[in-house]
Amino acid sequence: MRSRSLTAQCLADRTGIRTPRIRAFAQDGADGPVRPTREELTELAAALTLPLPQVLQAARVSTDAPPR
Repeated sequence: MRSRSLTAQCLADRTGIRTPRIRAFAQDGADGPVRPTREELTELAAALTLPLPQVLQAARVSTDAPPR
């Protein structure tokens, strides 16, 4: 099975989220200084065909983590 990859620019085009924010999410993860909003998480989950409840749960877990 062939896997496909999406660039930050491609996700930005699909979601309307600015490319630098998507890059920050991808590089730093949920613990990084740039945190996605609920709306951005919803858009990213839809664009990546990920289950929204799991995405939101993962974001909540990282929000409770102590700051760096």
